[in-house]
Amino acid sequence: MIITRTLRALVAALPLTAVALPALADIKDYEFQLTQSEFKQGDGVVITVKLIDKRSGKPVPDAVIFAKRIDMEPEGMAAMASPIEMLPSPEAGAYSFKTKLVMEGGWRLSLGAKVQGETGTLENKLILEALP
Repeated sequence: MIITRTLRALVAALPLTAVALPALADIKDYEFQLTQSEFKQGDGVVITVKLIDKRSGKPVPDAVIFAKRIDMEPEGMAAMASPIEMLPSPEAGAYSFKTKLVMEGGWRLSLGAKVQGETGTLENKLILEALP
């Protein structure tokens, strides 16, 4: 009889615990956004992106960026890539990279990241323009 009462109490409490849990996010709820889309062609160009939670519009700090590439795919020259180096974060939720934009025209910044507390991999491709 004691076991039956305990089981009934546990079963009755289950809906309450389900309501108390926060809604789970999905990796698709996040995206990188360029802070500017036009840059002067040359060496030492610093590109900054923000990682945004699309549900709230707030920046997301502490992502682990494990893949980065910049190339001229928008100009049909995906093989023309430049070295890219990650720099210290200028502010929470912002991520900066230093590169060399050797030619004017369209460039694609490809990023792969893990967002703290989320499963899956965030992958974004951002288009920017190098001006003379």
